[in-house]
Amino acid sequence: MSTLASSSARLEDAAPSWRLRFAAMGLDGVTLLLLPAALFLVALFIYPFLYGFVLSFEPKQGGMFANYARFFSDPFFANTIATTMKIAVPVTILNLALAIPIAFRVRLLRRQRLLTTFLVLPITLGTVLVAEGMLFYFGPQGWFNRSLIALGLISHPVRLVHNYWGVLISLVITGFPFTFLLTLSYITGIDPSLEQAAATLGAKPAARFRHIFWPLLLPGLAITFCLSFVQAYSVFPSAVLVGEPAAATRVISIAAYQSAFEDYDYSMASAIAMIMAATQLVVVLIVFAGRALVYRGPVSSGKG
Repeated sequence: MSTLASSSARLEDAAPSWRLRFAAMGLDGVTLLLLPAALFLVALFIYPFLYGFVLSFEPKQGGMFANYARFFSDPFFANTIATTMKIAVPVTILNLALAIPIAFRVRLLRRQRLLTTFLVLPITLGTVLVAEGMLFYFGPQGWFNRSLIALGLISHPVRLVHNYWGVLISLVITGFPFTFLLTLSYITGIDPSLEQAAATLGAKPAARFRHIFWPLLLPGLAITFCLSFVQAYSVFPSAVLVGEPAAATRVISIAAYQSAFEDYDYSMASAIAMIMAATQLVVVLIVFAGRALVYRGPVSSGKG
């Protein structure tokens, strides 16, 4: 009996425990901490997307692809893609063009945190509050037009709200902090000794930017462009509050909202949402393809 007991004990010691087996498969205690986040992602993102995708192929009338055929055959729907692109692309380019030089300047300042706080303040205001401020300041009777009229620069108020320019200005105000923070993080991640070495060798600022900063920043700027574009492409509050939602700023998100909550056609609204996601994905793929054509270096930069 003692021999059998000792033999079984040795076999148990030799066999790996369940904890070791799970750890070998990558399922240790730390990995299991990701389970709540994974469930949250499935419940709030993956499941709604799959549900909407399936629902888009279940139109009220017609065949399986009736919603998509209706969208692209009706200019009232199809033109919303071009309208949204005309807003999102210029806003993204303008925010990135402003963020790059400002971030280069801020990284050299001693009170960087204080200035950064002021620059990102619009994030805390929210889209609705920014729109209300624009109506007050840039409206026909706002201080901006009154000041220009008082100075004799204009004779009639300049229309800066309830049109395309109102949405553009609103998205620049609310989207710039996000673009700026991402750009600043990439710029400050570049080792300063690289620039100092180039300056020692006689490289001018333009040459240093072109040969040092640009190759290292390009991967990050491509990601920043894509994230900023997706944020601007989903514009809804600005297009309604300071835009012209029935005409010049009838973006694709408004079309989806009207189909869902005015026409109560959730299948059509889901199809519009899928088209919206597909058009965003096309732009993202074009950006990354363009980046690969001009730069094939490492995908990230950092100090050291």
